[in-house]
Amino acid sequence: GSHDTMTYCLDKNSAVSGNESKLVKFLNKCLPCIVHPIIMKWSITQVLTVTEQLEAGVRYLDFRIAHKANDPSMNLYFVHMVYTTVTVQDILWEILRWLETHPQEVVIIACRNFDGLTKRLHNHLVACIKEIFQCKLCPRNVVPTLRTMWHLGHQVIVSYEEEVELEKHCELWPPIPYWWGNKTSTRALIRYLERMKRMGRPGKFFVAGINLTENLGYILIHPFGSLKKMTLQSLPCLKIWIKQQYPGPKKKCINIIAGDFIGNNDFVKDVIELNTKI
Repeated sequence: GSHDTMTYCLDKNSAVSGNESKLVKFLNKCLPCIVHPIIMKWSITQVLTVTEQLEAGVRYLDFRIAHKANDPSMNLYFVHMVYTTVTVQDILWEILRWLETHPQEVVIIACRNFDGLTKRLHNHLVACIKEIFQCKLCPRNVVPTLRTMWHLGHQVIVSYEEEVELEKHCELWPPIPYWWGNKTSTRALIRYLERMKRMGRPGKFFVAGINLTENLGYILIHPFGSLKKMTLQSLPCLKIWIKQQYPGPKKKCINIIAGDFIGNNDFVKDVIELNTKI
């Protein structure tokens, strides 16, 4: 999986998300030439496009969806502190084109956050998802083994973090739990993931996030840093942790593993190779 999948196309000219703190918005308004570049350095978590991520082997896409404040249109974008240049609809069509040339591949799309979405915009988003993927959508009453999905022609599982829409549409799956450590240090993140494993894996899909998270203190101590530098320094230790994991239904088993800058280090290869342990 890729964490914050769409941050490769954040718009450097875009406004800061309405969900950010008042302090961040105030500083950005007062000192945009200084603050906005810093925000961009700590917002970008991927450099590969969604098609390149799929080609690399990513099969879980983390979509943080938003509607821009004061935008009269129905356009929806992705967001991580700032909004993306591309719309959600364009990316869904891009995924469909890739799936049509890879008929045995299955992709999980996690729709989350919904910054600024009204009931009308939720209806619009779900209608777009159903119109674009049609029979490729796997309904939640299907047990999604590969054999079953190949037989039925399903290629997409959409999890949706909005209960009202879930009740109305059988094509939407419940939210997929994401183990987010919210840690600035690799060791602290690994301790968190191990603690979650001891508590026992959820019965269905879940994500172990191996992504580090900055905070204001960390940024002030590392004025010339970036999320990419932070991530690349952590990868050797996280690579060892990944190789030690086991997939499967047992209590301490792992399901989906999602990370930042997935094109670096052998992250995708290491995760896929865990399947040989089954």
